[in-house]
Amino acid sequence: MKLKHVKTITKRNGVRFTYLAIPGHKLVRLPDGPKDSPEFLIAYATALSASGPELKGRPVATGSIAAAIISYQRGSEFAEMANTTKQQRKGHLSKIADTWGRARLADLRIHHIEADLAKLSGHPANNRLKTWRSFCRWAKARRLITNDPSIDIGKSSTAKSDGFVPWSIDDIEAFREYWHPESAQRLALELIYWTAARASDAVRIGPGMVTKDGWLTFRQKKTGGEVSVPFNRTLPAFAVGMKADLDMFKLAISHAPRHMTWLVTEHGKARSDKAFSSWFAGAARAAGIEGKSAHGLRKARAMALAEAGATAHQIAAWTGHESLSEVQRYSKAADRKRILSRVDEEQVLETEPTQTGNHNAST
Repeated sequence: MKLKHVKTITKRNGVRFTYLAIPGHKLVRLPDGPKDSPEFLIAYATALSASGPELKGRPVATGSIAAAIISYQRGSEFAEMANTTKQQRKGHLSKIADTWGRARLADLRIHHIEADLAKLSGHPANNRLKTWRSFCRWAKARRLITNDPSIDIGKSSTAKSDGFVPWSIDDIEAFREYWHPESAQRLALELIYWTAARASDAVRIGPGMVTKDGWLTFRQKKTGGEVSVPFNRTLPAFAVGMKADLDMFKLAISHAPRHMTWLVTEHGKARSDKAFSSWFAGAARAAGIEGKSAHGLRKARAMALAEAGATAHQIAAWTGHESLSEVQRYSKAADRKRILSRVDEEQVLETEPTQTGNHNAST
């Protein structure tokens, strides 16, 4: 990774000095030695912070937690995180720097992190812990700390929740009846229900993502993983019964304005994912559907795939889930329904003999 504003000057005697050289600022001497060493990176981050907006107003000393946080946020590991993860981590890192920034990183202990987490509970506490673990893992890998004090801290307990409520078939039909195929609201439903895309991906999907061999392929914003959903091709066996949903999607597309993305505003501009979520929730309420979100359609498609006989791996490939734990829940629930629905395979269970000596053949 190339460090900005780093300049090496060679004196007449051949001795070389390295500086932070930001236009309009005085040169700041940096340590000699490799530019990827922990000492150099922390000194670089400290000098850079003195002239930049990051951690503005906080004293940043070499070897401090604040200096290490700056260096951590400039590293490749942080840069490669999903945008939503980075934004969340930045908020937690800022809070950590507010409280612990002046302390020496080398003095960081488990009770410091536990004291920081004690101010939070549930999911916020667990998200803060994830931030500490990522930061400490980075620091240990660069030998800025000897031991990782976050590794033995357990997660906070959270109330069990199924999260977003999936849409039922009745919900989907009610929405379709209220919003005609020419409407943007109807297109939004059909697009998400068929692709199982998150809102952050749905607003970016467009005709240019349909491949020559008939796949609708897009890269997920959250995970970076690529997803391919059948579009202009033969459907897999488990999805043959879903062709009507695909036809509904294509009908809605046929009324969409020409644009790089299918979902656009009234002014023909691409929609933002945050504005889209609230807009779509309003469309659902207008159709008499309360408490349901765009993400609930993603769950509805996963459930439909499971009930159609798709395996957990097939569902994950369609929806883009990186972990099978959630999709396996859909598969197990669908398996139970199929078992209970096998009327033609009902077993004849023997019962205790009646007074006449006969066995009941059925109950």
